Amino acid sequence: MNTVEKDQSNLNTRGRLSTWLTIHKFPHRPLGYDYSGIEILEVKPSEWLSIAVASYAYGFNYLRSQCAYDARPGGSLVSVYHLTQIRDQSDQPEEICTKVFLSRTNPQIPSVFRVWKGADFQERESYDMLGIIHRGHPYLKRILMPDSWIGWPLRKDYVVPNFYELQDAY
Repeated sequence: MNTVEKDQSNLNTRGRLSTWLTIHKFPHRPLGYDYSGIEILEVKPSEWLSIAVASYAYGFNYLRSQCAYDARPGGSLVSVYHLTQIRDQSDQPEEICTKVFLSRTNPQIPSVFRVWKGADFQERESYDMLGIIHRGHPYLKRILMPDSWIGWPLRKDYVVPNFYELQDAY
């Protein structure tokens, strides 16, 4: 089976967005479905902004959540975007999950703040807890930890400082 035939046969097992992205030549990798049947896609960091804009154009007009996690100690960091298609008179909105795997040494990804304004505080939290830099974010700074905090507390290789802040009890 040649590459074209293989791509055509894979279109039958892909989700709707993955099929649309493949037809329009957007690079991505389908990762299957989660336990509730939501399509999961993997996108490279360099391709994320174009995929985000294409997803918005396709109809995913609501960013339900953006979160991040550390895959394993010393491994990659993962930025996860849950997108929803909100339509009038729709009982079951369509959802997808997009995962962007990032290098631990240089975890940079384009911000999607300009596509979905709801990404503002969520991207700031990913920066604050895991050190993921969202390029183009208008106000990327710590949101949970003090500005003077050193390190990224949710990374699996994070070493908790051996000190306690002295507080005035009076």
